[in-house]
Amino acid sequence: MKRIKVIPIALLSLITGLLPVTAQPVYPTDDQLWFYRIWFSEKTSTVSDFTPEELLSPAAISRREKQGIPVLTDSDIPVSRQHIITLSRSGFRPRCTSKWLNTALFTTTEAKDPAAYEEYHFIDSIQLVRHPADPAKKSYSKYGITAPGAGPDAFDPRIPLNGHLLHQSGFTGKKITIAVLDAGFDGADAIESLAPLRQRGGIIATRNFVNGTDQVYDYHTHGTSVLSILAGSLPGVINGTAPGADYLLLRTEDDETEYPVEEDYWVAAAEYADSAGVDIITSSLGYFTFDDPTLDYSFSNMDGNTPFITSGADMAASKGILVVNSAGNERNKEWVRIIAPSDGDSVLCIGALRQDLTISDFSSAGYSADGQVKPDVVAPGVGIPIQFEPELWHSGSGTSFSCPVISGLCASLMQAVPSAFPSDIIDVLHRSSDRYNSPDSLYGYGIPDFIKALRLLEETHTFRPEVIVSAGPNPFTDQIVLWFHEPPEHLNVTLTGASGIKMAEKNFPVYIARSFRLDGLGHLAQGLYILKVTTAQGEKLFRMIRASK
Repeated sequence: MKRIKVIPIALLSLITGLLPVTAQPVYPTDDQLWFYRIWFSEKTSTVSDFTPEELLSPAAISRREKQGIPVLTDSDIPVSRQHIITLSRSGFRPRCTSKWLNTALFTTTEAKDPAAYEEYHFIDSIQLVRHPADPAKKSYSKYGITAPGAGPDAFDPRIPLNGHLLHQSGFTGKKITIAVLDAGFDGADAIESLAPLRQRGGIIATRNFVNGTDQVYDYHTHGTSVLSILAGSLPGVINGTAPGADYLLLRTEDDETEYPVEEDYWVAAAEYADSAGVDIITSSLGYFTFDDPTLDYSFSNMDGNTPFITSGADMAASKGILVVNSAGNERNKEWVRIIAPSDGDSVLCIGALRQDLTISDFSSAGYSADGQVKPDVVAPGVGIPIQFEPELWHSGSGTSFSCPVISGLCASLMQAVPSAFPSDIIDVLHRSSDRYNSPDSLYGYGIPDFIKALRLLEETHTFRPEVIVSAGPNPFTDQIVLWFHEPPEHLNVTLTGASGIKMAEKNFPVYIARSFRLDGLGHLAQGLYILKVTTAQGEKLFRMIRASK
């Protein structure tokens, strides 16, 4: 099972923006504090001061190298610790940082005048992002609506997208890591539909960026509902869209208030996810108006550049991560339009359909303020089976729930075509959608067909032999790859030793890809093996040699 590299806490503070906690006098609670985002004009370290291994996990390094992305750039260098120390002496207490955007989030016990810090040459600007206020519980409309009622033979959102055919072919997101950024995961450590995920150790990290701990299970059920759509597995009730993937559960949303400070938490979490080596960030969150109207965005700000969170999301994409975000639930409200960070030009923005595949009345409308087609695509987002408490089943409605439908099936695509880049995934989702030639502001490019998307990826990423099937490498070490001239329709693969003992077998009554990987062969002894491949086109035998270890 894949695990995240363990990083010393002093270094972790540099990588994630979460600073080590030392013994301190009793400090006021968040609702009594002022929060300031400070942009720095410089960094005091350079790329040459670090090795990649000091700042990134092996998985993060591998992901960048695979995609031809520079492993380290200035944006990967931590915010200056000296700047943090200097400001700490002036009454600023650090909460988190962003190395990508060269900012730090501080709290103070009293209001600060930005003009008083003009003498600090390293400060570019200071912005108030939260101030003392009585907690005002957010409306659940931000998160979507849940209702009792899911049960046997519940609506399967994979089917309108042909995602179930990916799963029947064994592509369930295995070897793909997904970071879920949300408001909390209360119940995710207990509900039945996530038992298979927990039992195989599929939750590989948790982190709470709101309070700087690892505890995410005592806060809000919204993230739990999202995770059940992704990873839930309970026949007749929930069929997750990526039950084979591994997950990081990251709390970035303070569900009691709404302030821009939550954008800082989100970006810090995205940086953590990048350093850990995730493949996908899925976020059913978004920002536009706040408890203090003077801090609100206007729609003209939804231009792919202005919102702090959008800049962070696009930076995550530039590091080789597929960033998937809900469009928002605002079309039947005053705002109407999409919300940040779904305005990002590298962010896959997801709208929501009813079960009859017409657009829901709440799914936020595009385009972005700078004219990008948004949403990118749409998926079922009404009456989606979810679970967030033991022994009870619900249905959820909102773009919060259409987003994980798409992000999970993208993990299946990544497993099927591991050489594909996130930009390739976005491109084929657009091209496979039913409104690709006439996108609009409600459906975007429309409803993606994941089998058509797979075919488009295979055109450029999968070898197509002239014969019915070919196998390699030969000799092999830990895996054998099969390539088919045409999808085999069904597939049975057996590997037998020279003595006649069956060493491995895989059987798929439905198989729709033009390649197959028989892996987990590293334990086999050196020698001759017979590979038997049976498809709808017939049977083929290969003499395969296991190379010396």
